[in-house]
Amino acid sequence: MNLSIVNPRDSLERQNEKLLKIASALMRRVEQASADSGEAFANFERALMLEAEVRARTRDLEQTLQLLNESNARLAQAMSDAERARSDLYDAIEAVKEGFALFDSDDVLVMHNSRFAQTLPDVADKLGPGLNFVDYVRFCSHSRFIIFPEDMSRQDWVTQRLATHRRQSVNFNVRLSGDRWLQVSEQRTPGQGTAMLQTEITELIKMERQERDKLLDEQARLIRATLDHIDQGICIFDRDQRLVGWNARLRDLLSPPIQILRVGTPFAVFSEHFGRSRLFDETEGPRRLGQWVDCPEARMPLTMELHTRDNVYLDVFGQEMPDRGFVISFTDVTAEREAQIAMNAANAGLERRVQERTIALQEALAEAELANASKSRFVAAASHDLLQPLSAAKLFLASLERSSAGEDVLDTVRRVQSAFESVEGILGALLDISRLDSGNAALSITNVPLGQVLAQLGSEFREIARQKRLDLRVVPTRLVVRSDASYLRRIVQNLLANAVRYTRTGKVLLGVRRRGGRARIEVWDTGPGIPEAERAAIFREFQRLGTSVGAEEGMGLGLAIVERACALLGHDLDLVSEVGRGTGFRVSVALADGEEIAASELLGRPSSEEVHPADLIVLVIENDKVVRMALTALLESWGVSTLEASGLADADALLQELGIAPDIMLADYHLDDGKNGLDAITAIRATQGIIPAALVTADRTDEVAERCRQLGVVLLNKPVAPARLRALLASVVPATSRLMG
Repeated sequence: MNLSIVNPRDSLERQNEKLLKIASALMRRVEQASADSGEAFANFERALMLEAEVRARTRDLEQTLQLLNESNARLAQAMSDAERARSDLYDAIEAVKEGFALFDSDDVLVMHNSRFAQTLPDVADKLGPGLNFVDYVRFCSHSRFIIFPEDMSRQDWVTQRLATHRRQSVNFNVRLSGDRWLQVSEQRTPGQGTAMLQTEITELIKMERQERDKLLDEQARLIRATLDHIDQGICIFDRDQRLVGWNARLRDLLSPPIQILRVGTPFAVFSEHFGRSRLFDETEGPRRLGQWVDCPEARMPLTMELHTRDNVYLDVFGQEMPDRGFVISFTDVTAEREAQIAMNAANAGLERRVQERTIALQEALAEAELANASKSRFVAAASHDLLQPLSAAKLFLASLERSSAGEDVLDTVRRVQSAFESVEGILGALLDISRLDSGNAALSITNVPLGQVLAQLGSEFREIARQKRLDLRVVPTRLVVRSDASYLRRIVQNLLANAVRYTRTGKVLLGVRRRGGRARIEVWDTGPGIPEAERAAIFREFQRLGTSVGAEEGMGLGLAIVERACALLGHDLDLVSEVGRGTGFRVSVALADGEEIAASELLGRPSSEEVHPADLIVLVIENDKVVRMALTALLESWGVSTLEASGLADADALLQELGIAPDIMLADYHLDDGKNGLDAITAIRATQGIIPAALVTADRTDEVAERCRQLGVVLLNKPVAPARLRALLASVVPATSRLMG
């Protein structure tokens, strides 16, 4: 039916009106036509059909209009509810008696109440959502209402204020003009934001002055001056365990609120506050101090050490006075402890070097002990450097399983062979690197085609980069250089492995630039970058950047081997990095005289774009032998390694024997001897860490589902669908040789 006379841009009512007119006209034509005419009858039938379609279209349009009206009503209600909630939130904040402000995890002001702006009127007009905390502090430092301490400049005040802001919890006082005082309290929120309260404490300060003035005579003033000029934080309690004196250093070290640091405050209030605020990172020290204070008999002198969550070491000394009162002093010994740790490390290094020189002088035992040391270094390095080619080999083998074309199979076999050849080459290179310090390393300087080295490494790492969703690009080259092929490949492999490992998102680029008579091999990434202060440390053995993504996968030997190999070969090594943007390593190698190879020889076959399944280790806990065998057969058909156990005892024994932890656990709920799979999962996690787990059960009760939710365990109801099980395994990031510890 041709409806071109109806304009689709008209409203629904207008379209209905036109269609009804069309139907009415057709009906009139039918009525005017001859009743005996076959053509009139046909027109009549078409008119009836048209009317039915018009009615159906009208009903559809009416239903659509009704749904649209309902959706608009719900949207209006939701917007009204959101506006009401926002209004209630601001009303609640405005009702707070203190000045309140909230900064998010990026230290940007989210909201504040009017009392927060009243404290410093000349800063109020600068307050508003989006204000950075650093700018807020700078604005405050220029306020004419703040009175800085006599020995502190405005810049010093800003520096100290920003330093205290980095703590988890802090309380401090600010003096204002007109002899007014303000207590500022900051507390980190669970989302790493900052909640700030400003409380007027002028009256408390004045009351404290009056009470202290009443107690102070000439001798008391002398004692007070002495206490305030020593470097220890001191608090004095009477026989009733009530505070009678303290010095300014105590406030600096412990930052107690002004409400607690008052004459007459019981020691129990101090203990409760520090326990609630979690100032110290352990409870044994504060508990021991409390037991000493509550001792009913004569207290012996107490010496102990406390460690705060801000990484400050405090030497604590307690002494009882003749009237059963007591004095507690706190000394900051952080510098001494850090120096002691550094000295211990230096002594350990010195002892190790002395031992190595002693062993070298023992000719009868030198060869055997050197072989053992080389073997140990080789094993440690292999655990780091064999990760990439072995992982690549597993991925290629997985693609071989699914390959159907003969050429694809041959191509995959060649890639697997190439990966294992890489392992053999690495083993030989590591054995040579272990001799670098002794000067016995054997070099074979030849012409090395860089294109072949880069193409082979790109093929090995491409699948690994794909798993991390990184864009790995290898630029072909025809340059030939003079170097040792094994060591040069080892250098580039380590640099490329680090780039892929430490880059979370973005790109990794491997290429070569010609610079005069030298070729500069460059590896660039978009990773986190390396701070300038840590660039020298990363080339030492077992040094890793703690903030790097995936740093736990390596042992910190890769760049140490790169530096030594470059020094041995005379290749210049250069590092360029910017924190937050990425890192580039550049190795400069001498070009061979006039030699190049065709670019077509460097490319080889394109890498497969097929996505390979992960190589997982799955622990299966099932007391039914037939079910256990069936589940194991299914998993192994997917290329998954399985560890079988009939219960918790068998699983513990198996994990202890193998010395590895699985990537995921599949446990039946009903086990032998009244045990269940959730208890087994909990027990294994207590020794192996939080391992992903799924409970396979026919029990569909709410109790089992709730326990799984609380423990973070996936619930798979029997019979298990293979597709769901495979999807679960695909969601687990494969672990690489996780040692039990």
